[in-house]
Amino acid sequence: MSDCERTERARNLGSLVLRSERQGDSHVIALIGELDLDGAPRLEEELLRVEASDATAIVVDLAKLEFIDSTGIRLLLMAAERAQPNGRVTILRGPKQVHRVFELTNLVDRLPFADA
Repeated sequence: MSDCERTERARNLGSLVLRSERQGDSHVIALIGELDLDGAPRLEEELLRVEASDATAIVVDLAKLEFIDSTGIRLLLMAAERAQPNGRVTILRGPKQVHRVFELTNLVDRLPFADA
């Protein structure tokens, strides 16, 4: 895919900025700020849109996420479950305070985490 065809979108979701970009066969969704009830519907919409594409890998980058609530955790669990047959979704670990939420909820082993 050429640079002209590469898709990049940035949306201001209140306290969450979502950057979604196609990089060859992969699609990266970077989350910046806070993922809570306000931003969750738009993230869900973007995840479903990207899952419907022909991207062979979907990366959700939490590196710049500052906060995540149960709604955001649920979205990531659902995306990972939908990708289960082919392992298409990877989640890049967020900072300590974000990753700690996954540890406290015993979800570290249930989600496809990778280091940035």
